Parts: sequence; structure tokens; C-alpha cells
Amino acid sequence: MRARPRRDELAFALLLVALALLSLWQTLAIPVSPIYARVGPTAFPWIASVGLLVFSVVLLWQALRGGFPGVDRQKAADWRSLGWVGAGLAANAVLITTLGFVFAAIALFACTARGFGSQRPLRDALIGALVGLAAFLGFARLLGVNIGAGVLEGLL
Repeated sequence: MRARPRRDELAFALLLVALALLSLWQTLAIPVSPIYARVGPTAFPWIASVGLLVFSVVLLWQALRGGFPGVDRQKAADWRSLGWVGAGLAANAVLITTLGFVFAAIALFACTARGFGSQRPLRDALIGALVGLAAFLGFARLLGVNIGAGVLEGLL
């Protein structure tokens, strides 16, 4: 372990702490109807925000004590992989309002899988379709929440 904290690790940990605090603040701003008994629309944001805060504080503690364990050498950024993931996010943002949630999920899943090294785009698209369809049906049918109905969702 290094004796002094690296500025980049410290900055990263502080950024995550700030993001966790922002997430907690925004969770407080979510309107909650009195008809919810215990589990309402803020249950999962609370879990995710508190989890992020815990992990970011642990990272901050590690950064202050000399650095993140196991991080000794700098690796070059893989811009091609990052580009695939970014393209998936952009495609998701564009497609969710035009073609719907399932097609947006297919694009996001397939591009992200490609960014992580997958060489099987048809398989990835099929998995994305199954996951996207299951998520859409879960939200639309079970919870009654519209998360981006589009072409395919209109047929269901």
C-alpha cells in the first residue's frame, strides 16, 4: 500500500460521496402518497443511495489510508469499449421514446455486451429482448407503471 493517497483516487471517492448525497437528497424529494403502507416509490432509491454512500465512504477511507488496494499501475483507457457502452446509452435514450422500452433495452444490452468483449451480437440482442420484455411486463402489468411503451409494447 502506498504511503500517500493519490489525488485521482481521492477525487474519485469524493465524487462518489457527493453523488450518493445528491441521490439521498433527490430521494427525499420523491412525492409519496399516503396510500403506500411500507414499500412505496422511494424504497429502492433509498436502498441504492444508502448502498452507494456506504461503498463510497469505504473508498474514501481507503484513499485516505494510502490508496485503493490492488491498484498499483495505471492502465490505458479502452476507448473503443467505452465508445460501445456510450453508443448503447445514447441508443437507449433515443429509442425509448420512439420504438419503446424493449427495443431500447436490446440496443443497450447488445452494445454494452460488445463493449465488454462479446462477439455474438445476435445472441446478445436476444438476451436483451428477453430481459427488456420481462422488465417491461413486470412494470406495466404488475406495477402499472409505463416505462416507455412503443411499437412492440403496443401489441402486448
